[in-house]
Amino acid sequence: MEFWLWFYVVVIAAGVALFRYWRANPKGIPPVEYSIATAIPLWSGFWYVVMAVGGGRIDVADQTTFWARYADWVVTTPLLLVALSLTAMHALPRKRWGLVRALVAADIIMITSGFLADLMESRAGRYGLYAVGVVALLVVFGLIWILGPSGFGLFGDTTDTALFVILPILSKVVWSAVDLALLRRLSDRGLLTVA
Repeated sequence: MEFWLWFYVVVIAAGVALFRYWRANPKGIPPVEYSIATAIPLWSGFWYVVMAVGGGRIDVADQTTFWARYADWVVTTPLLLVALSLTAMHALPRKRWGLVRALVAADIIMITSGFLADLMESRAGRYGLYAVGVVALLVVFGLIWILGPSGFGLFGDTTDTALFVILPILSKVVWSAVDLALLRRLSDRGLLTVA
């Protein structure tokens, strides 16, 4: 198990290096985009180092709960949603910050509910908190669909589908790298306007 945790840390570190390198020549992309792309793997990598050295876990009700994963997710998944929202709303003169806040709030409730459910010893408590998390997840999915092709159409089918299938490495490093690379390419072509 430690091999995979360290492998994750190495990949995440490569992502941080790439985003810092790109930030030196931002090509018209707002600095906040690079800051978010860098903060996600930094935070996540820290918690995976904690797990790789044997920490970030607790035994509850005959199972091991990796609380460090929740510490990772409660910060990185909202940041991923903010980064996605910034890209989706890039060309809009007026950003929909209320929608972004709703996404982040639902996401934090979902992650926190999952963590608390993992800590419960009673089945009723676990299932109750799990249900709260599922409702919050449905809110996140619903809001994402509102942004996607069947809603406001702020991004296309490819991005919409990717949201539901990308695993942590892909979402925390690869997605950010692709996002910034495409924005940089648009800048090279003179098609990027800073809103």
